Amino acid sequence: MDFTEIMDWVSRAFETAAVAVLIVGFVIGVVRALRARTADPPKDAYQVLRSTFGRSILLGLEIFVAADLIRTVVVDQTWQNVIALGLIVLIRTFLSFSLEVEMDGVWPWRRRAAGAGVPAEGAGEQP
Repeated sequence: MDFTEIMDWVSRAFETAAVAVLIVGFVIGVVRALRARTADPPKDAYQVLRSTFGRSILLGLEIFVAADLIRTVVVDQTWQNVIALGLIVLIRTFLSFSLEVEMDGVWPWRRRAAGAGVPAEGAGEQP
């Protein structure tokens, strides 16, 4: 087994780990949502599920990008794969940003002001 084959297996292991993160994150999210719904007082189960699963999606995307990096840099060194990797990274960055704004309810550059309860310039803007 040469280095390229080993790295191919490593990238496949990363992809498998990413899928496992998504599945486990979803299951944990459902369990937390059910607990939130039956809590006293009941909490918004949908928000709990969305937050928990959203964070596992972010982690899964990071792991998928790592797998693609390994495959592109070590295994398949073609321009088509480099361009595909660039697009994947752009899409992942956009999804990551969107999910964080959706989960936190505040623009990332307004997070500190929102946490301190201090209105910052443009703090009235909605994400």
